[in-house]
Amino acid sequence: MENWNGPGGDEDKIVRRKLSDQVLERLREMIVRGELAPGDLMPSERELMKRFGVGRPAVREAMQSMHTQGLITISHGERSRVSELSADLAFRQMDMVARMLLSASSDNLEYLKEARRLFEVGMVKIATEKATKDDISELEKLLATQRTKLGNPSEFIKADIAFHSKISAISGNPILAAVCDAMLTWLFNYHSDLLIWSGQENVTLEEHQKIIECIASGDPAAAASALGTHLNRSKDLYRHHNQAE
Repeated sequence: MENWNGPGGDEDKIVRRKLSDQVLERLREMIVRGELAPGDLMPSERELMKRFGVGRPAVREAMQSMHTQGLITISHGERSRVSELSADLAFRQMDMVARMLLSASSDNLEYLKEARRLFEVGMVKIATEKATKDDISELEKLLATQRTKLGNPSEFIKADIAFHSKISAISGNPILAAVCDAMLTWLFNYHSDLLIWSGQENVTLEEHQKIIECIASGDPAAAASALGTHLNRSKDLYRHHNQAE
């Protein structure tokens, strides 16, 4: 038989995986298959050790990784439980990476703002088509609450996030809602000066009112235009603020 003289290199080497990584993979497979359902108690350490033929350290490390990934909840003195899998959970796991990304370059913030605008302008069209009288009433209540937060920047921001999050929820698509919440969190939690410095809170309230009126009228194009104008105005103000510094 001829000898094979391939390119070789580290990529050809067979790497022995850590036992804890293998246990983690098996546990995730159990969740995907439905063997472990949301709310179920996780098997005890002893049961997992016996099932997978590994020691306690491998099981504990795998369980900690599950907890870090949000797949299980660990309560002191109680057995761990399987978490509810959701789009929201997936985006929460990206939070730290997003924070580092936004801190690394101001360009990344601009990219996120651009993505948010394209996303929300499309999303509000869906929300307008699906909005009920109760949804409109809830938006009005959220706006009224935001008015009471004038002079309190951090609370005003929270109310602003709640308003935009409600629009995403009206879409009825949990992935759209999770994406919206994630982008708003990344923008306002890590760059809260987007709103605080502007001095344009009253304009924000007026634009929110206009958005509600367009949604209530059942006109997706008008709602998209109103929301686009709102986000463009904020973007222009922020750009001018940066140039002035």
